[in-house]
Amino acid sequence: MFGAIAGDVIGSVFEHHNVKHTEFSLFSEGSRFTDDTVLTVAVAESIMDGKDYGQTLREYGLKYPRAGYGGLFLSWLFSQRAGPYNSYGNGSAMRVCPVGFAYNTLEQVLDEAERSAAVTHNHPEGIKGAQAVATAVFLARQGSSKDEIRQYITNCIGYNLNQTLEQIRPHYHFDATCQGSVPQAIIAFLLSTDYEDAVRKAVSLGGDSDTIACISGGIAQAFYGQIPHHIVRRTRELLPAELLAVVDRFNEFARIVM
Repeated sequence: MFGAIAGDVIGSVFEHHNVKHTEFSLFSEGSRFTDDTVLTVAVAESIMDGKDYGQTLREYGLKYPRAGYGGLFLSWLFSQRAGPYNSYGNGSAMRVCPVGFAYNTLEQVLDEAERSAAVTHNHPEGIKGAQAVATAVFLARQGSSKDEIRQYITNCIGYNLNQTLEQIRPHYHFDATCQGSVPQAIIAFLLSTDYEDAVRKAVSLGGDSDTIACISGGIAQAFYGQIPHHIVRRTRELLPAELLAVVDRFNEFARIVM
């Protein structure tokens, strides 16, 4: 889960100022956590405490109303009676990483990913994006190879993961849909050599950089196990205490070694 948050923070300064290379400073004065982090923490708390996903997403969204949410989510957030709004945006995928860490069977992961998505993103593509990310995290932490992860996501989820970064970068632009950003984020992980390389490759694609790096970073943590200390330290410095408390509690809950 922390890998997703660190990816969000690193990618935050590039969301509207894309870079198309991997040689950039990981942190700067503008680095910050965004809605990706806030809602990832909300999903983690829902899992640990058995709370309703929609209720917890609203609680956290209202605590951090300026984190950078999309317009449809904001409308949902401030209307207590609002139900899901048939979205296929990548908001369902950016917040789902804790599901892949918390459950111990693929069936549970797929079911919980759908539940976490459907309170807002009940479009089939919104659910598919969440399931793809949660599945990749689950398979990675269970010791599956990258080829096995690629094969499962391709055959069972339906994403094309056969492009190279060089094929994606030149023509890739901002796309906040699941189908237009989740496959790219997974590809960045699949072609990486370690955690930092995964996040750098994700940011280098351009587009919705914080979310792509969040997704790729979450899978990379599950696969590689370790996040460089300097990334952990700086990310923790940028998080408020109440978010850190949930992150640390989730690491214990899911037995994640940092």
